[in-house]
Amino acid sequence: MNKKELRSLYKEKRKNISPKDKLIWDDLLLIQFQKFDLSNIHTVSSYWPIEEMNEPNTHLFSRYLQFMIPDIQVAYPVSDFETGEMKIMLTDEKTNFHINDLGIAEPENGIEINAGEIDLVIIPMLICDRSGNRIGFGKGFYDRFLKNCSDHVVKIAFSYFDPVDKIDDVSAFDVPLNFCITPQHIYEF
Repeated sequence: MNKKELRSLYKEKRKNISPKDKLIWDDLLLIQFQKFDLSNIHTVSSYWPIEEMNEPNTHLFSRYLQFMIPDIQVAYPVSDFETGEMKIMLTDEKTNFHINDLGIAEPENGIEINAGEIDLVIIPMLICDRSGNRIGFGKGFYDRFLKNCSDHVVKIAFSYFDPVDKIDDVSAFDVPLNFCITPQHIYEF
């Protein structure tokens, strides 16, 4: 299947997840995430989940990282719709968030950091394939951003669904994941 077909299919599948199943699956995603060696993680870029899209609860993963690594720096993206670029802002307990034009919560204040300083990126997606190619929401913000990250950055996405065999229309522009975490498995690419 191509990206358009898979995007439509998995938006619908996620929409149909019951609140009860979502809570259970988010907990199972966290349990899988807790298996990772976090000893070299100092700075993480996460994202605020969009409730209407039934995205995995990334707050669970960020709070776990802050508990395990008390001095970790947590950052969130801010999208520039004119350039199609993202900047990453460090946040803390005083950071205020606002909702952008796509319904995504972004930090209003914070210190911008260079993409090369990030050790772990938690990336939104709808589905990926068995080679780590992911399908997001089609704007390309993350692919452009990831090209500026260090070669050693860990790229993780969380999914309620196992990877599909193949995305038919992957392009050279797409940046694959290192890991996809599902409620039952960790896929390494």
